[in-house]
Amino acid sequence: MISARLDPIDRHILAELQADGRMTNVELAKRVGISAPPCLRRVRALEEAGLIRGYHARLDARELGFEVQVFALVGLESQAESELSAFEARCREWPLVRECHLLNGEVDFILKCIAPDLSTFQSFLTGELLTFPNVGSVKTSLVIRQAKGEPGVPFDVLEERLQRKP
Repeated sequence: MISARLDPIDRHILAELQADGRMTNVELAKRVGISAPPCLRRVRALEEAGLIRGYHARLDARELGFEVQVFALVGLESQAESELSAFEARCREWPLVRECHLLNGEVDFILKCIAPDLSTFQSFLTGELLTFPNVGSVKTSLVIRQAKGEPGVPFDVLEERLQRKP
């Protein structure tokens, strides 16, 4: 488990950057209680280790004109690895698909889709998703509102867990 190799300062750096990726290195160093040069070295090491994958702005999709968010539950006819990989590769190419997760259970994939309007999503659904080879079933649920949308991981839960370990 990689989190066991991270010291408390590294985890604090990750938690702070997850909350605000735009802060300066000086501000970050102050928040985690170290000076700026070692803080920058740690951030670069965390980036090189792949723990920090990028920095992104959280956009308000509805304010930008993307009124429709849909979760699509996709069942494939075959779950052979080549078929799973082919579907995942195609999902990466579809602009409306913002997230694609392989699941265990009755459904093979859940897709988070964002579209400007219902007709755009409908065209994607009927013209792209349902016609893709090996897709056996698709059930969709339109999002009415989002009650929570926290990015990243819950570092406070990890810290509590690490403190309980003997």
